[in-house]
Amino acid sequence: MTTNTKKITEENFDATYTDSIEIERVDKFVCDEMDRQIHRYIKAMHGSKRVMDNFISHLKTLDSAGRETAIARYIDFNRKAVSGLDLKIVLTRAYANYCDTYDFFVKLLSDKAKFDFYLHRIREKYLCFHEVFEQDGKFGIKDARGNILVHPRYDFLRRVFAYVDDLAPMPIIAQREGKFGLILPDGCDTRVTEFVYDDIALLDEPPFFEGTRGGVTLPIETSLLQET
Repeated sequence: MTTNTKKITEENFDATYTDSIEIERVDKFVCDEMDRQIHRYIKAMHGSKRVMDNFISHLKTLDSAGRETAIARYIDFNRKAVSGLDLKIVLTRAYANYCDTYDFFVKLLSDKAKFDFYLHRIREKYLCFHEVFEQDGKFGIKDARGNILVHPRYDFLRRVFAYVDDLAPMPIIAQREGKFGLILPDGCDTRVTEFVYDDIALLDEPPFFEGTRGGVTLPIETSLLQET
């Protein structure tokens, strides 16, 4: 695989040619490092062993691309998971796992253009953050690629940042016509609850939400939240 259409010569070989197998293996070891970072984050947050085991089991069912997507989605849910994380260290550790000799490791590490290429690749794969946007006075949500996750139909949106065992999508707290409800950021605005609550608050544990209606506050129990 070549990085451009420039003719490859003996003199420019290292700067022009990129081995597809190298990219595949470095990607794999970067993914392993990002996986390890998520594990460290769950432990630091005092997550239960069940949470940890379920997270590991879920990732093991995925292929490489699936693992990358799942970890990126997890990071989007839990941006603190990468707070203070130096991606240069992540890449250096991936290099160390990829290289079979110290001399090769030093040579690879000293190639700034290639190092920058992989750093950009890591950011593109894993730091894919959504954003809330406003249109005609209403709010919606787009993913990092500009795809609509929630249409701009709501007076208020609160994206929930909480880790769940199986990386299931967490509902969004939304307000419409003065009432609160829960919807999914699935591009279809699927309703988890009707818009009947005077307020919805976030809980630290399942079922994760409680709703206030008519002065009474109770946990919001739905089959969807019970599955997460």
